[in-house]
Amino acid sequence: MNKILIFGASGYLGNILYRELAPYFDVYGTYFSNEKFKNNQRFFNYNFETEGPEKILKKVRPNIIICSLRGNFEDQIDFHLYIADYTQEQKCKLIFLSSANVFDVFTNYPSYEFDKTLSESIFGRLKIKIENRVMKLPKKQWIIVRIPMVFGPNSPRIKELKLHIDQKIPFEVFPKLIVNVMSDSMLSRQIHYLINRKKTGIFHLGSKDLIHHDEFFSLLANELTDKPAIFKQVYTTNHDRYLALLQRDNKLPKYLQISNSKVLEDIFLKT
Repeated sequence: MNKILIFGASGYLGNILYRELAPYFDVYGTYFSNEKFKNNQRFFNYNFETEGPEKILKKVRPNIIICSLRGNFEDQIDFHLYIADYTQEQKCKLIFLSSANVFDVFTNYPSYEFDKTLSESIFGRLKIKIENRVMKLPKKQWIIVRIPMVFGPNSPRIKELKLHIDQKIPFEVFPKLIVNVMSDSMLSRQIHYLINRKKTGIFHLGSKDLIHHDEFFSLLANELTDKPAIFKQVYTTNHDRYLALLQRDNKLPKYLQISNSKVLEDIFLKT
């Protein structure tokens, strides 16, 4: 049985993955400040900004490591460089959760798995730097999962939108931005599939169709509540621009592909 260690298992995406994988594998995780994990014997308290991961790695000895950490960017780079070296030495496998922001300079078209990465944002450049190190590992030892905006009943973006509606605060949308999205439930199933099938390489895990940013959030708001949402339309360009991830070279089976409308369904199926 695979022994999986999820760094950042108390966070939103990390915990979605933990709950998906725990019934099927020997899964461990880390938490930082969320005390509800304190008495869970499978969770280790860990602050990657102040300590290295050596003790946890020595105790768990995972054969699959999933990285879903958030925090100081410089410390993230140091952490991931260490994890990549460990992965190479121990001949285990690393799954790195990356982002559509690795392509945020290329706005004229959606991005595919082997397109050149280039970012003008600090966040995007961070992800590119880590991706470049991960890709130096032997091919059978890594997966890079690039994801767009992820939504679920308790996702940060849903909570933020609800708060803005309840407090009658304008919510920023981008009418000229074309995106794709993902539901947390489908994302966790997709990553489960990648592990089961021993896949390697780069995977784009977003919806198969595209939608304007403002349209998607308008649909979300209509489903969330009867209260009117106030949207602040932000124009950064006069032309449509893309921040979207599509599959071409590493396609998943049809039953693991999802449309924007199904993402909305998945969210409100569980609320």
